[in-house]
Amino acid sequence: MSVKKDASGRRSIQVEVEVPGTPEEVWQAIASGPGISSWFVPTQLDGRVGGTVTCSFGPGMDASSTIQEWEPPHRFKSERPIGPDAPSMATEWIVEARAGGNCVVRVVHSFFASTDDWDDQLTGVESGWPTFFRILRLYLTKFRGEPGFFFCTNAITAKSGGWEKLTTSLDLGGAVEGRPWKSPVGVPVATGKVHWAGEGKPSVLVQLDQPMPGIAFLNACPMGEQVWLTVYFYLYGSQAKTIAAREEPLWQDWTKGQFPAA
Repeated sequence: MSVKKDASGRRSIQVEVEVPGTPEEVWQAIASGPGISSWFVPTQLDGRVGGTVTCSFGPGMDASSTIQEWEPPHRFKSERPIGPDAPSMATEWIVEARAGGNCVVRVVHSFFASTDDWDDQLTGVESGWPTFFRILRLYLTKFRGEPGFFFCTNAITAKSGGWEKLTTSLDLGGAVEGRPWKSPVGVPVATGKVHWAGEGKPSVLVQLDQPMPGIAFLNACPMGEQVWLTVYFYLYGSQAKTIAAREEPLWQDWTKGQFPAA
């Protein structure tokens, strides 16, 4: 991964993925609040020039940007500050039709700067998109157009052994793609199959059958000597909100039991 630097001072990165669907279907997934919330994080989006995009990564961790350009169903661009005395980062989303009923989704992040001081901001966001784009592709392949609902559970624990404890407790240690999965005794009831096993990264993606059709995404993010463990749930169907309301406290209680707060 590397930051592209132009003579003008523009620094940028881009990530893309090919997904099934018409431009209109894919646009709904990447340019609406309900669509983005179905594969990324809870999001509110006011689709117009001057509107806002607000992604919620947790309590007190909202990221808001202002839409500068709005061209459905192919392109929109927004901009937000990334820190005190820092340049503003532009984010451009592009949908391009391909043969066979597919589209390419491309995201470009950029800002203007004369030094390398803020390049880590670009490489940081670049590193996260490939996994979420896997979720987007799975969502558009299996659940396109269905109402979705998101919830998650997380814990902060010692970096050493944290990821291994999470995956072992869920019988996902050494996960192999395509393997059927069932939550062990003592864990909220869930079944499915492993869709992606991380390819060396502390991540696992499971396509769920129970508690209802959906996706579970396990991830570990190092934070110094600690690690932030997260399990994201995306549930799809007319009962998604109701079942999420039932399941979320069960998973929160299980997580607290496994990883008591320091």
